[in-house]
Amino acid sequence: MALTPDEFYRHALAATDGEHRLPLSRMTGWEISPFEQDGLRVSPLRAPVLPEAPRHGEDPAECSICGERDKGIWFNERWRLDRISGVGVPLILMLYPRDHYDLADLPDEMAAELGLLGTRIVRHMQAVPHVSRAHMYRIGDGAAHLHLWFFARPEGQSQLYGSWLPVWDDLLPAYPADVADADAGLVADALLASSGGSRTPTV
Repeated sequence: MALTPDEFYRHALAATDGEHRLPLSRMTGWEISPFEQDGLRVSPLRAPVLPEAPRHGEDPAECSICGERDKGIWFNERWRLDRISGVGVPLILMLYPRDHYDLADLPDEMAAELGLLGTRIVRHMQAVPHVSRAHMYRIGDGAAHLHLWFFARPEGQSQLYGSWLPVWDDLLPAYPADVADADAGLVADALLASSGGSRTPTV
């Protein structure tokens, strides 16, 4: 059985220093880390707070993602794909169900579609010139409405590799919006060809 919140906190606290700071993570010593270990320190570990605060959109009537069900660069009856603006990497796309679902309550038919759509989006992003890899992330702690991130890693920038890519994205200057718009259009057109759908909202 999993540790209770208090048990987990006590377990983690045993590894901290006098200020409740954990040692630096192994990842900070990785050559792709955007931070040098010298001078870097971990925030103090805070005690658990229960009950947890609700995520945005726990009540579908107050979900802003539901209010944008017709916003995006590609649509079908159940899904929409949109480009996230103001980012540092060449392209970030976000896939959402058009109706209010989280991953755990996604109907099986849509879960099967998600696997296929995710694979095709990655494939089409990696076909964009000068994109080396596309990574898919699902977090789910901030919003109750399912949203999957697709990050394009620029070709040749192996320092931006893997799990640190979202952090590097936050540090990099904004990528040219006109270039990202054009590349997002390439992905949307390829998704039309591979999966059907529309470039405009469907009923």
